[in-house]
Amino acid sequence: DGPDPPYIVIDESIGMLISVLFIDSFVMYIIAFSLFRFFDILKPSIIFHSQYFKNGIGIIMDDLVAGIIVMLMLLGV
Repeated sequence: DGPDPPYIVIDESIGMLISVLFIDSFVMYIIAFSLFRFFDILKPSIIFHSQYFKNGIGIIMDDLVAGIIVMLMLLGV
């Protein structure tokens, strides 16, 4: 599908929202934001492969997976 269009940021918003879903302190918000940006930029492993879903789903999927991974990390799972 190609690179994400830079003027569409709903995918980033969804991923970030998921990563802070159960967070209740400002320090944890900063950690969640930092981890989310790290995973979103470097796209390790499954995050990289999730961006290749067809019909625009991959545009959202990589941020969704990154958000879920950050959420699970911060919950200690």
